[in-house]
Amino acid sequence: MTGAQTPRDRMIVALDLPSVAEAQAMTERLGDSVAFYKVGLELIYAGGLDFAKRLIGEGKKVFLDLKFHDIPNTVTRATEQIARLGATYLTVHAYPQTMRAAVAASQGSGLKILAVTVMTSYDDADLAEAGYGLAVKDLVARRARQARDLGAGGLILSPEELAAIRPLVGPGVDLVTPGIRPAGAALGDQKRAASPAAAIRAGADALVVGRPITQAADPRAAADAIVAEIAGAL
Repeated sequence: MTGAQTPRDRMIVALDLPSVAEAQAMTERLGDSVAFYKVGLELIYAGGLDFAKRLIGEGKKVFLDLKFHDIPNTVTRATEQIARLGATYLTVHAYPQTMRAAVAASQGSGLKILAVTVMTSYDDADLAEAGYGLAVKDLVARRARQARDLGAGGLILSPEELAAIRPLVGPGVDLVTPGIRPAGAALGDQKRAASPAAAIRAGADALVVGRPITQAADPRAAADAIVAEIAGAL
């Protein structure tokens, strides 16, 4: 798996913060307790792409959570730009045209494409409202098979789907799981969540953790506790 050998490498801290200054301050507080960061849309639009470059230059692994979905030419050109940065992961939505373009554009680089199956804030009722005729578990399985067949490096999926999807895609596809909430943490807008240990035992390769760390009174202690929980589950 790309970059996820040690328990600390398996924890990806989501810097879902409104400014680069706040993200920089958070990374300084976390120090060497965190090796892997996710930079998403909120921070990207606040100047976070240059910040992501700095993190990579400092030896951190970076997951760019940009969820590309556009015509193939646009996805290809955008993915090529991201591949040049040295990022470890890039998300795209799990539509065949989009995945095919992104996977092709990432060839020869160290970038792995993660296909977003179904957002962890969605449940069956949300899919029905959007016009889908499939339950979450069925749509996740369908998109996982397509991602595997198209050569995507990994999948983003909730803890609830891990046990079913791991045997479906095999060991060569990274399963990266958001919606991680340690015992006692608020769920927020996550409808399909689990503890760090439960997600690792179910087959996750890496866990994305945001607010339980970044909004903790002591973020470094919160991060270290999650790393210890991951280690205990391996």
